[in-house]
Amino acid sequence: MDDFKFKNFEQASCAVLTFLNKRFGFKLWMVTRTEGEDWIVLQSKDQGYQIESGRVFKWADSFCSQMVQGKGPRIAPRSEDIPVYANAEINKQADIKAYIGQPLMKEDGSLFGTLCAIDPQPQPDKLVEEEGLINLLGQMLSYILQGELREIEHIRQSERFKEEALSDSLTGLFNRRGWDKLLAIEEDRCKFYGHPAAIIMIDLNNLKMINDSLGHDAGDELIQKTAATLSKCVRSNDVVARLGGDEFSVLSIENNLINATGLANRILQAFAEENISAAIGVAMRNPAYGLLTAMHEADKKMYQHKRMLKSQKDKV
Repeated sequence: MDDFKFKNFEQASCAVLTFLNKRFGFKLWMVTRTEGEDWIVLQSKDQGYQIESGRVFKWADSFCSQMVQGKGPRIAPRSEDIPVYANAEINKQADIKAYIGQPLMKEDGSLFGTLCAIDPQPQPDKLVEEEGLINLLGQMLSYILQGELREIEHIRQSERFKEEALSDSLTGLFNRRGWDKLLAIEEDRCKFYGHPAAIIMIDLNNLKMINDSLGHDAGDELIQKTAATLSKCVRSNDVVARLGGDEFSVLSIENNLINATGLANRILQAFAEENISAAIGVAMRNPAYGLLTAMHEADKKMYQHKRMLKSQKDKV
């Protein structure tokens, strides 16, 4: 490891994978992230499996899912001799005869992902004597990761302070340019750290009618009330923007579908209490496609909701 210098988790992961590949061989070394049912490859050192960064597998199918539960060993020179590994669904997707795995942990003790390796050939039994080294490198990566994740919140605050010029003058929320810039920054983080994220798209239902009947001052008051209500509902690290006219958006960072749906429901409830009529759509970032695709999907769901509300109104 003396030949490697690194300043962050990405560089450290690359250095560790390169070192372990030279030390032990194995056709595939990976640093992964677990999120719900997904097992996401963040970095790989591949010499035969054609597994690239960004590849997503089902977590329950993996050897690692059994390893972190204590059902299988962290080093299996002949993985076919371990029943939970021999029966794992991942064997249908890859030829695996040897396995190494080490959990990577967050600061709160929860699982972030794994450092792991597989090979299509059985390995010498003496490999198990190297478990101390594998554990040490896994703990080192966990420590670097934990410090880096702590820093992200400070970095986000700094980024948003710098983007104050990209705010909507009427509401103080980010405008479309600010939204696009912050979305791109968070997409890069999602790709590397495997963070889950949700997009919520919101469209007011009666802004034009209010502008036409009560004047644009009344319409501006509705927009400002909507912005204030949204800001009260979201978490401090979420991004809220007015994309233009009567359209708003929320980027809910490091959030899963259940909690993001709960956030959308809280927004609708708060809108109802403020007599704000709006359509809303929620979509999760898919690791294979990214936040822009999630935004388009949330937009489609928002218009579906709008059509449903109009249909219900027409029936009354």
